[in-house]
Amino acid sequence: MKKYAFGIDIGGTTVKIGFFETEGTLLKKWEIPTRTENGGSQILSDIAEAVKAELAERGLAADTIEGIGMGIPGPVLGEKVVNKCVNLGWGVFNVAEEMAGLTGIENVKAGNDANVAALGEMWQGGGKGHKNVVMVTLGTGVGGGIIVDGKIVAGSFGAGGEIGHIKVSKTETAVCGCGKTGCLEQYASATGIVRMAQKMLSEDERPSALRNVQYLSSKEIFDAARQGDALACEVVEMAGDLLGMALSYISCVVDPEVYVIGGGVSKAGQILLDTISKHFVENAFHASRQAGFTLAQLGNDAGMYGAVKLVL
Repeated sequence: MKKYAFGIDIGGTTVKIGFFETEGTLLKKWEIPTRTENGGSQILSDIAEAVKAELAERGLAADTIEGIGMGIPGPVLGEKVVNKCVNLGWGVFNVAEEMAGLTGIENVKAGNDANVAALGEMWQGGGKGHKNVVMVTLGTGVGGGIIVDGKIVAGSFGAGGEIGHIKVSKTETAVCGCGKTGCLEQYASATGIVRMAQKMLSEDERPSALRNVQYLSSKEIFDAARQGDALACEVVEMAGDLLGMALSYISCVVDPEVYVIGGGVSKAGQILLDTISKHFVENAFHASRQAGFTLAQLGNDAGMYGAVKLVL
């Protein structure tokens, strides 16, 4: 294996670029703007110019690089073909082939950004040392990535890992962003946790520190729960119950060694892990109950790490 590789994480606003040693060390990272105008036609050429500039600065030829991995905010088929990416203005095309042509680096692979982030956490983050990992990202929504035997499970239609849209309630009337009702995302995301708390505050007259918070966030809810606020504790239990139950379903299918919890809500730390794992064990098939729970470690760099791992 060659010594160096590039990991690219393409977002709607910026592109994160990492220059790595293939044994796992990030040597340099930087960002360039994501130019989405004109159907995103300049994005790949901008990345290619950044890659070539870095090689020139280091006095390296293209054939000294192991490969370029890319995380893309949309479905990717066969680690090569983007199957439409609305945020970037892209249709269906072979992104790997085009990037190889622009840079002269033959080994180029791409994956959905959430799946690639999960791969990064498996390689050098919260899932290090394991080959069967499920990453759960708790942010504005609930995302995920599934790694089985060290490889991303993207599915036939690129929808593998859409954990947030597992149906966990048949009685919910509010509509999820996906158009369905009762999705996990409506309860376990940052916005879902706040929604549950606001609903409870409006229907329950119990005193709660949350009533004094002008702009309620999941952080305030977890902070209040740590202080023993009964209403906040109930909200945390509800979120953990539904998330633990959903993950028990996933274990019946892919049986991971560890669940890596990331995203903004994961900053709640141990109280979150303890609540999820308690309800997971309550619901899980006996053979799957040994699955561990850990926090993501790579933060916003996970996508770059996972992109590199794609080409190794």
